[in-house]
Amino acid sequence: MKKILLLLYVMVSFAILTSCGAYFNQPYQQTKARIGESTSSFNSLIKEFQPKDKIIVGVYKFRDQTGQYKPAENGSTFSTAVTQGGTSILLKSLEESKWFKPIERENIANLLNERQIIRSTRQEYEGNKSKKMPPLLFAGIILEGGVISYDSNIITGGSGLRYFGVGASNQYREDRITVYLRAVSTSSGEILKNVYVSKTILSQSISANLYRFVSLRRLLEAETGVTKTEPTQLAVKSAIDKAVEQLIIEGVADGLWVPQGGKNIVDLFKKENEKEIKDAESTLLHNRKQEKRRDRFAAGGGMGVSRILGDYANSTYQFGFDFKLKYMFDDPKFSFWGTIGRFELNNKGSFHEVFLTSGLNFEYLILPKDRFSPYVYTGIGSISRKNLSQSFFKFQGGVGVEYLITNKIGIYANAEGNMLMSDDLDRQIVGEKNDVVWRFGAGVNVYF
Repeated sequence: MKKILLLLYVMVSFAILTSCGAYFNQPYQQTKARIGESTSSFNSLIKEFQPKDKIIVGVYKFRDQTGQYKPAENGSTFSTAVTQGGTSILLKSLEESKWFKPIERENIANLLNERQIIRSTRQEYEGNKSKKMPPLLFAGIILEGGVISYDSNIITGGSGLRYFGVGASNQYREDRITVYLRAVSTSSGEILKNVYVSKTILSQSISANLYRFVSLRRLLEAETGVTKTEPTQLAVKSAIDKAVEQLIIEGVADGLWVPQGGKNIVDLFKKENEKEIKDAESTLLHNRKQEKRRDRFAAGGGMGVSRILGDYANSTYQFGFDFKLKYMFDDPKFSFWGTIGRFELNNKGSFHEVFLTSGLNFEYLILPKDRFSPYVYTGIGSISRKNLSQSFFKFQGGVGVEYLITNKIGIYANAEGNMLMSDDLDRQIVGEKNDVVWRFGAGVNVYF
C-alpha cells in the first residue's frame, strides 16, 4: 500500500509541477467582467518616440479571409476558426500605438445618417440660424488586408509512460495564423507598404492517472491533469499588434512618416528594421532560428563511466574523465577534435586497472544552426596502461547530443565504442575476438 501511495504522490506531483500556473488557478466559481488582457508589446522605439504628426488612417474592413471553421473531432461545426472582428482589433492596435489617428469607416453609413439627422433637426427648429456641421476628417492612408490563413495542426506530438497501472502523458498541438496589412495612399492609390506577420497558437494537455487493484475486490482509481489552449482572439490581436509595429518601423525606414528627433532617430528605426529582416530570414517554421552559433575553436571536458567487454565475466562500470580540443571547419556541420583522458576498467574478482586514452575524431553535426543537435563521430586513437608500458591501437565511433546554453557554452552527452586491435587489454587472450570498451559520459564545451 505504501508503494501505491508513493506512486500516486509522484503522479500528482508531475501533473502539478509541469503546469502549476493553470493547476493552482482552476475555475471553481464565476468571475466578474474585467478589462481585456493586454497583448500590446510594441517596440521600445515606438513607445519612446512619437511622430511629428499623427497619421490619419481609415479602415473599411479587416476581416477573416480564410473561410475556415473550427475543427471538430465528431460531426461539423458552424463556428469560424478565426474571429470576425478583425477591424475592431486593428483599430484598437492603431490607437495603442499612438502613431495613428484612426477614423470611423467600417460603419460610415451609420455616421452619415446620424449627421443627416442632426442637420435636418437643426434646420427644422433653428431655421436659417442653424449652425453648420463641421467637416468630416478624411484619411490620407487607408489600411487594408486581413487574416488570410489559418493552418491547424502544423505540428502535433506528445509523450507518455505507463507502468503497472500508473501513467502520465503529455500532448500538444500547434496552429498558425497569418496576417497581411497594407497601407494605401488615398491620393494616388499606390500601395505604400505591405507587411506580413504570422503567429502560432499552442494547445497543451497534461494528465496523470492511476488504475490499480490494491486488494481483492478493492480497486483504486485516481486521475488529474490540465489542458491549456491559447485563445485565438488573443493570438489574432498579438499578430495585428506586430503588423502595426512593423508597418511603423518600415514606414519610418522608407521615409513614409517622420518621428520626432530628426535623422538620429530615423537611423535607429532603420537599424531596428534591418534587425527584424535579418531575424525573419534566419528563422524557419516552428521558430527554428538559423544562425552560426559555434566559433572556430572549442575546449571541453567531461566525465562518465567505462565498461570492458573482454575475456572475463562480470564487468562493471567505472569512473573516467577526458579533455578535448575541437576545430570547426568552414562548413559548421563538420569538425575535427582530439582528446586525452583517464578511465578505469574492472571485472569483479578478476581484473582492475587504470588506463590512459587519446584519440583523433572527425565529427558530423546534424543540426549545426540549432541550439539542440545530435552528432556522430568516428576516429582513431590509443589506450595505454597507466605506466605507459603498453599501448593498444583502436578505432572509435560514437553518437551524442549537444545543447547550447549560449553560443559560447554547450553541454553534451555521448556514447562511444572503442574497438581495439588486440585481445590483451585485460591481460588475458582467449578466443578470436578483440577487446571492446564502451564509454558513456557528459560534459561541457566552451567555444572561442
